[in-house]
Amino acid sequence: PATEMVTGLDLVEWMIRIAAGEKLPLRQQDVTFDGWAIEARIYAEDPRRGFLPSTGRLVRYREPPASPSVRVDSGVFEGAEITVYYDPMIAKLIAHGRSRAAAIAALAEALDGFVIAGVAHNIPALAALLAHPRFAAGDLSTDFIAEHFPDGLAGRPPGEEQRARLVAIAAVIHHRLWLRDGQISGRLYPPVPAAGAEWVVLDAGRARHPVTVAETADGFAVIGGETSHELVGAWRFGEPLYRAIVNGEPIAVQVERKGSGYRLSQGGATLDLLVLSPRAAELARLMPVKLPPDLSRFLLSPMPGLLASLAVAVGDEVKAGQELAIVEAMKMENLLRAERDGKVARLHAGPGDSLAVDQPILEFE
Repeated sequence: PATEMVTGLDLVEWMIRIAAGEKLPLRQQDVTFDGWAIEARIYAEDPRRGFLPSTGRLVRYREPPASPSVRVDSGVFEGAEITVYYDPMIAKLIAHGRSRAAAIAALAEALDGFVIAGVAHNIPALAALLAHPRFAAGDLSTDFIAEHFPDGLAGRPPGEEQRARLVAIAAVIHHRLWLRDGQISGRLYPPVPAAGAEWVVLDAGRARHPVTVAETADGFAVIGGETSHELVGAWRFGEPLYRAIVNGEPIAVQVERKGSGYRLSQGGATLDLLVLSPRAAELARLMPVKLPPDLSRFLLSPMPGLLASLAVAVGDEVKAGQELAIVEAMKMENLLRAERDGKVARLHAGPGDSLAVDQPILEFE
């Protein structure tokens, strides 16, 4: 596809015609090149788990709109199932531009508008790669990811300005929902109509971002601290993609409701944000943080698949690095080893069982 974008030639058609006995229609010196093209392969893989395959139903699937600079090759649709039996590639996304920088910008914008829900995918990893200055310069090597993403390629932390934009968008989305809720009739305590309101946006680290949201002639203005953002857009309730003009620049942000909060993703960065009234934010500071359960004594399946074999039994003593089980998924065998010394106390699955991601296989004492 990248070659076709820069040459304007349909190579698959050529292959079919040549296989039918026709001659090549052009000579090498007749082939011309126009600009740059980059192809990104969209996979149902979880970057947070070492890019292990992810299975499930495509609850939401919305490709970015095709254009002269963007092409999407896919064989899936919303509601389709990503199974353990086939390669987990979802689509190929190809972008074209007059220069390398223009092709990267077009691809990054298209990735922001590619909505996938129901399975884990590698779009944040691809966006993080595109945003790196060394990638933009074409200074690449086989140690690029290990050197610049030592903690894994699950995305990238948002920059200061990007964080401020996402906070402003979360505040506007919540403010609009609040205005809509105020229109519900028959409430015991009807809200007082107001053109603006004060909110406190909390991120996952409990950092506080006090903002004021006010309506403008074309949209909303968000003022917080020393920053201000003017948002103009026609986002509709329930839309997974928030497209708007923020301070004169177009932006596409993926929006997902997470309980009472919002998960916003853009440019390879993801933020979990909670928008509260100032009083609720004060009370939230008093809430204890719920710690995740300790699962260190379990061997968990890192992916959905078939438990092909178990190498241990109840009562066996195992050493760190010893083989424990083999899980088959996506045409591959994945060997699971012990991370520490221990003794097998219980088996939760047997050979031939179908496993879900994070399903316990066995338990140590």
